[in-house]
Amino acid sequence: MSIENAISKHYTHGDLLGAIQVAIPKLGKTVDSITVEDLGPVDEFHIGGRLATDHLLQQMKFTDKDHVLDVGCGLGGAARYTAKKTNARVTGIDLTQEYIDTGNALCSWVGLERQVTLEQGSALSMPFEDESFDGAIMLHVGMNIADKKKLFAEVYRVLRPGAVFGAYDIMQIGDGEANYPATWATDRMTSSLATPDQYRQALGAAGFVITAETNRREFGLEFFKQMKAKTEANGGPPPLGLHTLMQATTPAKIKNLVENVSAGLLAPVEMIARKPA
Repeated sequence: MSIENAISKHYTHGDLLGAIQVAIPKLGKTVDSITVEDLGPVDEFHIGGRLATDHLLQQMKFTDKDHVLDVGCGLGGAARYTAKKTNARVTGIDLTQEYIDTGNALCSWVGLERQVTLEQGSALSMPFEDESFDGAIMLHVGMNIADKKKLFAEVYRVLRPGAVFGAYDIMQIGDGEANYPATWATDRMTSSLATPDQYRQALGAAGFVITAETNRREFGLEFFKQMKAKTEANGGPPPLGLHTLMQATTPAKIKNLVENVSAGLLAPVEMIARKPA
């Protein structure tokens, strides 16, 4: 099995759209009344969820004139939120076909199917023309891609001169081996963690100029704390959440993620870069 197939298998649920449909009535909603906000707990698959996406977007300054690329879009949660918040047109690409199929269905449910398009494909060889996009975002994707230089060179290729690129990934900030299974990988074989310095080097090699960098470890720890408190107060997880995606493996993956960040081994880090005009 290729690495890409193994990564896709890690994320594949089997009946993800069905699982979401089953949960919707428990929210007191229907497919016709569900909103982008309602879907946030399940379709923003990264540390901090919607709060983290919003923090990144505030620095990107997209407008309704922009066409934005979401690299490794997953279910398209960040793509839909970007479209709704900024009125930009958004195209997402992800390796996992089930995520794309489910995500396009969710776009239709919330009336964004004309503004948001999700496509299956590899971030290392994207089916887009040179200089197609006015900006790009990437949330918790690099941990699955070993060749960061090739990844960022490909993002650089499809961006127009002057475009901004915001990445929010889990990075290695301390010495030692991460605990697995993790949210992004079942084991080390499909994990490609890198340090902030390695990201800086890869971005620079592609031609990007980094304009901001923020270690969001404390934000992540507070997010974990609040998530645990809410789960305990409610006697279990909400109808829709990350457990909908990860199913029975959720407790082990979340436990390891929290331990990895708490120990100072890993941290979610934001990097904002620009393609020179």
